[in-house]
Amino acid sequence: MHDVAIRARGLSKSFGGTPVLTGVDLTVPAGSLLALLGPNGSGKTTTVRILTTLLAADGGTATVGGHDVARESVAVRRTIGLTAQQATVDDLLTGRENLELFGGLYHLGGRAARRRAGELLDRFDLSAAANRRVATYSGGMRRRLDLAASMVAAPRILFLDEPTTGLDPRSRAELWTVIRELLAAGTTILLTTQYLEEADQLADRIAVIDNGRVAADDTPAALKRQVGSERLALRLARAEDVPRAGAALSAGPGDAAGLRLDADAREVTLAGQGPDHLRRTLDVLHRAGIPVEHVDLRTPTLDDVFFELTAAA
Repeated sequence: MHDVAIRARGLSKSFGGTPVLTGVDLTVPAGSLLALLGPNGSGKTTTVRILTTLLAADGGTATVGGHDVARESVAVRRTIGLTAQQATVDDLLTGRENLELFGGLYHLGGRAARRRAGELLDRFDLSAAANRRVATYSGGMRRRLDLAASMVAAPRILFLDEPTTGLDPRSRAELWTVIRELLAAGTTILLTTQYLEEADQLADRIAVIDNGRVAADDTPAALKRQVGSERLALRLARAEDVPRAGAALSAGPGDAAGLRLDADAREVTLAGQGPDHLRRTLDVLHRAGIPVEHVDLRTPTLDDVFFELTAAA
C-alpha cells in the first residue's frame, strides 16, 4: 500500500453558487487516523463525500489508496469503507441478515458472506443479538453494526462521518475501543466528529476546517501548544455578572487576550500569563464589584484550539 493513503489538493465545491470548499488540502499517512474538525456547515461531510466518490468536486484533485477519486471511482470504492452520519442498516432485518446482505452486495458468495458476518458479529460484540431485528437494538448497538457493515469487505481505508453523534458516554467509549482496534490492525481512518475529546483521544493528527479551507493540521499536542501555555478560568458567583466581567476586563489595564465568556457555566476564561496577570485580573473584577467563586489555571485543550481557529466564524 502507498505510504500516503489519502491525499487531497485544492478541493473546491459550491452549491447553488455558495462556496462550501475553497481549496482543501489533506494528507493522511497509511495506518494513521486523521480527525477532521470544524463548525457546522464548514465542509467536513462534503469533503468526505468527495473522497468517497459520492460527490464530484468542482476543482482540485484527490487520491484514495493511490486511485484518483474522479477517474478511478470504482477502484476507490473497492478500497474503502464508509460509515455515514445516517445508519445504513435495515431495521426489519436481523444483525446477521444485514451483514450477510452486505456480503452479497460485495459479491462474497453465500458461504463467505455468512463466515464474514459471523466474524464481524464477534468482533463488534454483537453475537448475542445477531438474530434479533435491528429495530430492537440500542443506539450504540446500531452504530456498531453500521461500522461492522462498512468492514464487510475488509477495507484498507475507512471513513467515519460523526460515528458517535447521539450516543451515550458508555456507547461512545465502546465505539472508541473498536476504532482503536481497527487502527492497531493497520486500517487508515478519516474521522469527522463534533466531539473534541474524541479527536484528542483517537487522532494521530487533527485538521481543522473553517470557511472552506484547512485552518490547521497538526498533532493534538502541537495544536494545543499554539494556543499558549495555560488558560485562566474564573467562575463567578452570579451568571448575570459574566457580560459585565467581559466588559471590565476588555477595558481594564490587564491583558484580556483570548477572552471567552460562558454565562451558563458562570465562567470567564482568558490566556493565562503568570501570577501578576492573575492579580491584575482579580483586581479589575473586585473594583467592578464582581465576586469570584473559583480560580483555575488550565493547560490548553482542543476546545481552546477550536475556538481560536474558528473565531472568525
